[in-house]
Amino acid sequence: MGYPIVPMQAVKLSAVIITYNEQRNIGRCIDALRGIADEVLVLDSFSQDDTEKICRDKGARFEQHAFDGHIEQKNRALKMATYDHVLCLDADEALSEELFQSISEVKNNGQHDGYEMNRLTNYCGQWIHHSGWYPDRKLRLFDRRKGRWGGQNPHDKVILDGPTQRLHGDLLHYSYYTVEEHLERAQKYAHIAAKAMKARGKKGAWWRMGLSPVFKFFRNYVLKLGFLDGKAGFTICRIAALETYWKYRELKKLQ
Repeated sequence: MGYPIVPMQAVKLSAVIITYNEQRNIGRCIDALRGIADEVLVLDSFSQDDTEKICRDKGARFEQHAFDGHIEQKNRALKMATYDHVLCLDADEALSEELFQSISEVKNNGQHDGYEMNRLTNYCGQWIHHSGWYPDRKLRLFDRRKGRWGGQNPHDKVILDGPTQRLHGDLLHYSYYTVEEHLERAQKYAHIAAKAMKARGKKGAWWRMGLSPVFKFFRNYVLKLGFLDGKAGFTICRIAALETYWKYRELKKLQ
């Protein structure tokens, strides 16, 4: 007589999001998690807009803590999550239908400690398939007992001690609504990156300030086929080069 087949119980999943003044995006992000997340945890940095109201109205668990760095805040949110299996999203991201189904299958029959997904970015209303922005693979679904946030602010990444698998479907990233917004964010990120480089003992050099931006533009626009994204591709690659220049210029100032 054979044993009865008992279906595997689905794991519980916490969706974790950090926010600051994200009233424009957070509703879409939370809505995309309905039916897949057993908990939506938002760790906010004392937003001044309607972020809190939107989160609470949509049933998310809302917590607040002063912002002290992307990596630090995201690791803090990990510890606050109820469940060990976490899906980490930015407020301006959402799940595509195909990615939603892939995560649902993982919940019911996951075999790995972490799962990677491609991120597809919408730039000023246009989906970007080149320019160094796609596939932009991200590790966002993982067992927090095996992983944590690391890397260098503001470009954090998950450090995982265990096997990973790539999921089907895209993580939809609604990045910038205007070019001016992109330029402002690039300047902010360049400043943060320069401070992080200085803290690690990195030295600025005049030749890096001159050559690195040129190589950045050539790589993204030519080697990464940014020209296929049209005018948006040229703008993206140009601002990426500017951000690189600003980063090394700021590092020289800090020295």
